[in-house]
Amino acid sequence: MNKWNFDNSYVRLSEEFFTKVEPTKVMDPELVIFNKDLAETLGLDEESLQKESAAEVFAGNELPDGSEPLAQAYAGHQFGNLTMLGDGRAVLLGEQMTPDGERFDIQLKGSGRTPYSRGGDGRASLGPMLREYIISEAMHGLGIPTTRSLAVVTTGEPVIRETELEGAILTRVASSHLRVGTFQFARGLDDVEKLRSLANYAIERHYPDVAGDENKYLSLLERVIDRQAALIAKWQHVGFIHGVMNTDNMTISGETIDYGPCAFMDTYDPKTVFSSIDTDGRYAYGNQPGIGGWNLARFAETLLPLLDEDQEKALAMAQEAMEGYLELSKKYWLDGMRKKLGLFGEAEEDEALVQELLKLMKKHEADFTNTFRALTLGEEVEMVEDQVFEVWYKKWQKRLAEQDASEEEMRERMKANNPAVIPRNHRVEEALKAAVEQDDLRPMRNLLDVLADPYAYGAEQEAYTTPPAPTTIPYRTYCGT
Repeated sequence: MNKWNFDNSYVRLSEEFFTKVEPTKVMDPELVIFNKDLAETLGLDEESLQKESAAEVFAGNELPDGSEPLAQAYAGHQFGNLTMLGDGRAVLLGEQMTPDGERFDIQLKGSGRTPYSRGGDGRASLGPMLREYIISEAMHGLGIPTTRSLAVVTTGEPVIRETELEGAILTRVASSHLRVGTFQFARGLDDVEKLRSLANYAIERHYPDVAGDENKYLSLLERVIDRQAALIAKWQHVGFIHGVMNTDNMTISGETIDYGPCAFMDTYDPKTVFSSIDTDGRYAYGNQPGIGGWNLARFAETLLPLLDEDQEKALAMAQEAMEGYLELSKKYWLDGMRKKLGLFGEAEEDEALVQELLKLMKKHEADFTNTFRALTLGEEVEMVEDQVFEVWYKKWQKRLAEQDASEEEMRERMKANNPAVIPRNHRVEEALKAAVEQDDLRPMRNLLDVLADPYAYGAEQEAYTTPPAPTTIPYRTYCGT
């Protein structure tokens, strides 16, 4: 029988990095949704979990065998201001070892107060937990590194926000929950050996191939820079806006984490912001690559004591590595945009070709996803009557004709990199409203089915490609706390 198979390595770090704490029991847990495919990957199955009272486990009322629950400590630059934080409403049950030998954190989000709750109730409501389930699984379908969602349960207890809401707990799965903020916390301990132990742990867990390098801590920095540059480029390619790119929301593994005020862009505009708390546009769509670099610079600062005993040399190493981020960020972004346009190889005019198209899309307030979808299918786009677009289109066709690739190969390249569907904000809201207000999960399940393979270009996806109706009220997202 498939079952829990915990091997908990984080708990073996110095006790400053966590507090052992059990989830707060809830009154009447009920399983709302369960991710069978993910469970199978983890070495679990629905039948065995039901025998263990799945709702009780995913609510934290019953602890799986081998669990060593804890809340992690970390810091974070929140909108530029450094704050001591930690898991204020989450408990890490342990690390599940899969049949393939992979290690994944199993975390309950919304599982009650911890020493890091800072006056909060440690709880979550059903809507935001289902929202994270939808978006994280959509990101997985898009091929973007992400934490994933195993289950959502209701607690049978209300949570009080602006109004009384139904309480819920999400079971989140991650390669780890190590963050830039974890290293900021470690640096704040002013103990080089504890910082070193955390860095060694991160290397062992995520980058074991650099353990034998001459300067493995510099290699760690370079690897994290590379992973984050690639990740943020992937966000840009599908119009995803994280919404709250604080350093506590940037993982060492290069996975997307914390789907609070995130959303997907409809009309193309680099200044697009959805988060209700991002009043200055710090984390706008077009700012994400730069903010990624800012966060990584904070990570580099934490590693300075490990890079070299001579801190001037250490700083020079970190600065050189950060200069590499700018090159990587541009490279990953441009490589992905080439693929979206069906381009093979590299040509000097490619960047200008991409930028000219984006400028036209902004001018015409074109839908980001549907513009690339139409180009992929050879359909008419919104800017078709603009003479500037006609000039651009001829340039693009000329570039395609110069390639040593068939029309079918170019079309397949575009299909593989331009999703036919994304989790449109209005569709996500429809699904959440049905689930939360009407206890009807059918719209959510249908949406999840469509988003599981966004590059399929199937007939069943057509209904989900329509942008929202025009409105003067901007779409806003909230952190869900």
